[in-house]
Amino acid sequence: VQLQASGGGLVQAGGSLRLSCEASGRTDNGFMGWFRQAPGREREFVAGISWNSGDTYYMNSVKGRFTISRDNSKNTMGLQMNSLKPEDTAVYSCGLAYGLKYSSRASSYHFWGQGTQVTVSS
Repeated sequence: VQLQASGGGLVQAGGSLRLSCEASGRTDNGFMGWFRQAPGREREFVAGISWNSGDTYYMNSVKGRFTISRDNSKNTMGLQMNSLKPEDTAVYSCGLAYGLKYSSRASSYHFWGQGTQVTVSS
Protein backbone atom coordinates (compact mmCIF):
# COMPACT_ATOMS: atom_id res chain seq x y z
CA VAL A 1 0.00 0.00 0.00
CA GLN A 2 1.22 3.46 -0.85
CA LEU A 3 -0.16 6.60 0.72
CA GLN A 4 0.06 9.98 -0.96
CA ALA A 5 -0.58 13.05 1.18
CA SER A 6 -1.30 16.48 -0.23
CA GLY A 7 -2.86 19.81 0.61
CA GLY A 8 -0.49 21.51 2.99
CA GLY A 9 0.48 25.15 2.70
CA LEU A 10 0.77 28.52 4.35
CA VAL A 11 -2.29 30.15 5.87
CA GLN A 12 -3.01 32.94 8.31
CA ALA A 13 -4.40 32.22 11.74
CA GLY A 14 -8.13 31.64 11.53
CA GLY A 15 -7.87 30.28 8.02
CA SER A 16 -8.57 26.82 6.62
CA LEU A 17 -6.75 24.06 4.80
CA ARG A 18 -7.77 20.64 3.59
CA LEU A 19 -5.41 17.71 3.57
CA SER A 20 -5.92 14.58 1.50
CA CYS A 21 -4.39 11.13 1.72
CA GLU A 22 -4.90 8.80 -1.21
CA ALA A 23 -4.27 5.09 -0.74
CA SER A 24 -3.25 2.82 -3.58
CA GLY A 25 -4.25 -0.48 -2.09
CA ARG A 26 -6.60 -2.09 0.34
CA THR A 27 -7.80 0.04 3.22
CA ASP A 28 -10.73 -2.06 4.43
CA ASN A 29 -10.39 -3.50 7.89
CA GLY A 30 -7.98 -0.71 8.66
CA PHE A 31 -7.69 2.45 10.69
CA MET A 32 -6.27 5.56 9.08
CA GLY A 33 -4.89 8.47 10.97
CA TRP A 34 -3.26 11.86 10.66
CA PHE A 35 -0.22 12.63 12.77
CA ARG A 36 1.80 15.81 13.02
CA GLN A 37 5.26 16.71 14.15
CA ALA A 38 6.48 20.20 14.92
CA PRO A 39 10.19 21.06 15.22
CA GLY A 40 11.58 19.87 18.54
CA ARG A 41 8.42 17.99 19.44
CA GLU A 42 7.33 14.39 19.27
CA ARG A 43 4.95 13.15 16.62
CA GLU A 44 1.39 13.32 17.87
CA PHE A 45 -1.92 11.81 16.83
CA VAL A 46 -4.28 14.40 15.39
CA ALA A 47 -7.30 12.48 14.10
CA GLY A 48 -8.25 9.06 12.83
CA ILE A 49 -11.05 7.18 11.18
CA SER A 50 -12.06 3.54 11.06
CA TRP A 51 -12.37 2.64 7.40
CA ASN A 52 -15.19 0.14 7.88
CA SER A 53 -17.33 1.83 10.51
CA GLY A 54 -16.48 5.46 9.86
CA ASP A 55 -15.95 6.09 13.58
CA THR A 56 -13.78 9.16 14.10
CA TYR A 57 -11.35 10.23 16.80
CA TYR A 58 -9.63 13.54 17.52
CA MET A 59 -7.02 14.96 19.82
CA ASN A 60 -8.59 17.39 22.25
CA SER A 61 -6.97 20.51 20.87
CA VAL A 62 -8.49 20.07 17.40
CA LYS A 63 -12.00 18.96 18.35
CA GLY A 64 -14.55 21.27 16.82
CA ARG A 65 -12.00 22.69 14.37
CA PHE A 66 -10.83 19.67 12.36
CA THR A 67 -13.01 17.14 10.58
CA ILE A 68 -11.73 13.83 9.27
CA SER A 69 -13.56 11.98 6.52
CA ARG A 70 -13.16 9.17 4.04
CA ASP A 71 -14.30 8.48 0.52
CA ASN A 72 -14.48 4.73 0.02
CA SER A 73 -14.97 5.00 -3.73
CA LYS A 74 -11.77 7.01 -4.13
CA ASN A 75 -9.82 5.33 -1.31
CA THR A 76 -9.10 8.78 0.04
CA MET A 77 -9.05 10.24 3.52
CA GLY A 78 -9.43 13.94 4.12
CA LEU A 79 -8.76 16.33 6.98
CA GLN A 80 -10.61 19.63 6.88
CA MET A 81 -8.83 22.07 9.17
CA ASN A 82 -10.66 25.24 10.15
CA SER A 83 -9.86 28.03 12.59
CA LEU A 84 -6.19 27.21 12.29
CA LYS A 85 -3.82 28.42 14.96
CA PRO A 86 -0.05 29.00 14.87
CA GLU A 87 0.35 26.00 17.19
CA ASP A 88 -1.08 23.80 14.43
CA THR A 89 2.08 24.42 12.44
CA ALA A 90 3.75 21.08 11.76
CA VAL A 91 4.48 18.43 9.18
CA TYR A 92 1.34 16.34 8.81
CA SER A 93 1.54 12.68 7.78
CA CYS A 94 -1.09 10.05 7.12
CA GLY A 95 -0.83 6.44 8.17
CA LEU A 96 -2.68 3.15 7.84
CA ALA A 97 -2.94 0.50 10.53
CA TYR A 98 -4.37 -2.82 9.42
CA GLY A 99 -6.65 -4.82 11.64
CA LEU A 100 -7.26 -2.09 14.18
CA LYS A 101 -10.40 -0.20 15.01
CA TYR A 102 -8.44 2.60 16.62
CA SER A 103 -4.88 3.56 17.42
CA SER A 104 -3.21 6.80 18.38
CA ARG A 105 0.24 5.19 18.57
CA ALA A 106 2.43 5.75 15.56
CA SER A 107 4.16 2.42 16.16
CA SER A 108 0.89 0.61 15.36
CA TYR A 109 0.80 1.89 11.80
CA HIS A 110 2.02 -0.25 8.93
CA PHE A 111 2.17 2.28 6.12
CA TRP A 112 2.92 5.98 5.97
CA GLY A 113 2.60 8.69 3.41
CA GLN A 114 5.13 11.45 2.99
CA GLY A 115 4.60 14.50 5.16
CA THR A 116 3.03 17.72 4.03
CA GLN A 117 3.93 21.03 5.67
CA VAL A 118 1.23 23.13 7.29
CA THR A 119 2.31 26.58 8.40
CA VAL A 120 -0.05 28.94 10.21
CA SER A 121 1.13 32.51 10.57
CA SER A 122 -0.05 34.78 13.38
